[in-house]
Amino acid sequence: MVLLRPVPGRTSVHELWAGTKLIAVTAVAIVLALFPGWVSIAMVAVFVLATARLARVPWGALPTVPRWLWILLFVGAAAAAAAGGAPYLMPGLGVGGLLDYLHLMFLAVVLLGLCSLVSWTTNVSDIAPAVSKLGRPFAALRIPVDDWAVTLALALRAFPMLFGEFRVLSAARRLRPRDVATTWWARRRRASVEVIDLLATAMTVALRRADEMGDAITARGGSGQISARPSRPTSADAVALAVVLAVCVLMLYVELDTPLATGA
Repeated sequence: MVLLRPVPGRTSVHELWAGTKLIAVTAVAIVLALFPGWVSIAMVAVFVLATARLARVPWGALPTVPRWLWILLFVGAAAAAAAGGAPYLMPGLGVGGLLDYLHLMFLAVVLLGLCSLVSWTTNVSDIAPAVSKLGRPFAALRIPVDDWAVTLALALRAFPMLFGEFRVLSAARRLRPRDVATTWWARRRRASVEVIDLLATAMTVALRRADEMGDAITARGGSGQISARPSRPTSADAVALAVVLAVCVLMLYVELDTPLATGA
């Protein structure tokens, strides 16, 4: 599973300006939020798959869904199917609830795939300058755009490191020998102590990482250097935005002026 780390490569998608990708994701997400029809979801899914193929994203980058999540999804589907509703396959057997549930799940998967494309094809260090440049018009309103951009960049940079640290801590906890608990109360108490120890260790690791990152930022000239990196769109970004605009316009046309509209 590749989380918040770019997939190696120098494709045309990787070379796009980070701000272009953020604009594209925002535009498509807004259209889907207003008109989440089946046809619109299918169009965005095709767009995501085509872009992933163009960016040469390997199948190994896809996250592995844990078993407990599959169980929760199936339980939710069963509960939605029990709700019934139109349309009816036969008298008394409605599948409206199940269709609504599947509609929501497909919408969530498509939006997650769209956001994952940005994660797989964008370096974290390019996010802050792009956000700073996109938010420059709001600086006239005395909104601390640069500070927000730096905060976002540090959060995105720190999350993969902390995720890796937590995995190491979890593995170490499983390898640590345990005392034999013979009663239910002893097992509950041992579980509580393990959770407290894990949280305390995680906080210590997070503080240590924050201190190291603060020293590194200070040595490199302060947090202002994070968002001061020069970045600007190119002609390829104009082409990419034109493609995204065409997809959004086509989605609006289908949902507003054709019999295929299902998300109004």
